[in-house]
Amino acid sequence: MAISPAYHRLSWEDFDTFARLAGAPPMIDRLRGAEHSRRKLLLHALLEESAKTPELFGPLPPAEAVRELLTRAEDASPAAFGRLLDHPYTGSWAGYTVRLLRNGIDGVCPVWIHLGHAHALAAAAAIRAGLDFEITVPLWEGNAALPSLGTAWLPAPSSFSTARVRGSRGSYVLSGENGRVRLPADLGSDGPGWHSLHRFSSSAGAHRFSVCLDDLDPYRGLYEPLPPDRLASTELGAWHRLLGEAWELLVGAAPELAGLLAAVLDCVVPRPGVPFQSPSASTGEAFGSAVIGLPADAAELAATLVHEAQHIVLGGILHLTQLCESDARERIYVPWRDDPRPFSGALQGVYAFFGVTAFWRSLAKAETGPSCRARFEFAHWRGQTWRTLAVLRRDGTLTGAGRRFLAGIAEILGPWQHEPVPEHVAELADALAADHRAGWRLRHLRPDPAVVSAAAAAWRAGHARPPAVPAPADPPPTPVPDGSWSRSRATLVRLGTGKGGHTDVRDIWPTVPGATAADFSWATGRFTDAARSYRAELRADPDRPTALVGLGLALLGDNGPGPAARALLHCPELVRAVHRELRRTARDVPTPEELAAWLGQLVSG
Repeated sequence: MAISPAYHRLSWEDFDTFARLAGAPPMIDRLRGAEHSRRKLLLHALLEESAKTPELFGPLPPAEAVRELLTRAEDASPAAFGRLLDHPYTGSWAGYTVRLLRNGIDGVCPVWIHLGHAHALAAAAAIRAGLDFEITVPLWEGNAALPSLGTAWLPAPSSFSTARVRGSRGSYVLSGENGRVRLPADLGSDGPGWHSLHRFSSSAGAHRFSVCLDDLDPYRGLYEPLPPDRLASTELGAWHRLLGEAWELLVGAAPELAGLLAAVLDCVVPRPGVPFQSPSASTGEAFGSAVIGLPADAAELAATLVHEAQHIVLGGILHLTQLCESDARERIYVPWRDDPRPFSGALQGVYAFFGVTAFWRSLAKAETGPSCRARFEFAHWRGQTWRTLAVLRRDGTLTGAGRRFLAGIAEILGPWQHEPVPEHVAELADALAADHRAGWRLRHLRPDPAVVSAAAAAWRAGHARPPAVPAPADPPPTPVPDGSWSRSRATLVRLGTGKGGHTDVRDIWPTVPGATAADFSWATGRFTDAARSYRAELRADPDRPTALVGLGLALLGDNGPGPAARALLHCPELVRAVHRELRRTARDVPTPEELAAWLGQLVSG
């Protein structure tokens, strides 16, 4: 395995083009080249370091045997060797195993199992190159992973054991203590004891999309290795159907985004769907891969694919360019998470939702029919992303390159803020933005105890107005939430903007996790009924975050921005803290609404 110096730099032209969401496949190829070199160096360093402690390999051959087979494979077929390096989970395996060695721990398996993945990589590279070879590989619960090819299963005497891979071009066998598996001539097909990788391919016009649905590789997850979790045929069919529909949507509405997606995404790790959610994630170590929960429809999947493609691209950029100084403090509000985020996480989210906004904008322009969903999603995410971007651009941890990158995003995202959307759609987007922001404040900000005590004392003394104090800066948020939060109102609004409109909400709302009758009333525009129901919820539990914020939204919808609505939406944490103090010290305790109306006299908005 030859190591030669290679220097990768991101040109300012590519850098600025990525920032403006105009990346092209040749630019992705340059990011891939850097990832290829990075993984080769990681693999080399891992073998060099582990070779100093041969006992780490347990029952497996030493590092030199792996190095020798990898070198043979690279010499015989550089393309075959390259495919193994470019496989997303070569990166996640290398990063995970380096951390194990650095910390002197085993992980979910004995460390020799993790180190032995290098033997499996060498075997897979040799098979791809058609070599005559023999090497021992690890078995985890009888599973022998051959990265980028598939997984063989043999009866094993224990959870962690070994098998021998041997053969020559077109004929390879894995043999263990209790059985053997002959690999099929076509490794893309299943056979006795052999699971191949699922692959989805589709063409739409001149655009082609091909992606692996990987339910086998042990390093396909985000954190710890996972055993194989084979998709049932019905699940596989659902994935193929939705991927096909999502690809057609992207090509039809946003061909530039489709081209970028096809260039950057190699593997999807399919996970079960979560009702009314679209969970997904990726890691910078697994360039080209995303973990995605099966969504409800093609539009949601298309948006999720774009979202994760943006994460992957930014991960590649960050391996070449530093956009911010290291700062792990969880201190920034972002509307796509319910917890405070470090700057780097907020930056990732802005870039991902910049892409999501672009997708919904394109779909809204192309969409016909009664559904206003794409227009709503565009209005919602353009505002949320823009507000977060504005916060990040003022942050002191940005490097010069980071300021330039965010300025590039702003150049495109800024004008979108002024594009017309229907008035009722804009109002819904504003309401959901206020909903989430208030809920985050209520759960993660702790008001100054002196301000709380002074306000409670003024109320007990019967003052007509709360004490005027200089508006303090928000305290640093705490990552420990005070109370639970439900995104049920956001879910109900999205149901109401779909093809079924309020019919969908009426039929489905009882199945939405966390949704209450008050939420249903608010989402269908019955604000007086919603306020009445939220008051009832607060009589049962005056601390409930979703009810406090929901009451503020209902009052805003019913009567406009009165004092109570202003306080419940702009400083709900103060309302709750003062109400808690009065419940402890006052003889006659006001309702949260009465207190909010009193405190709201000093709140503008």
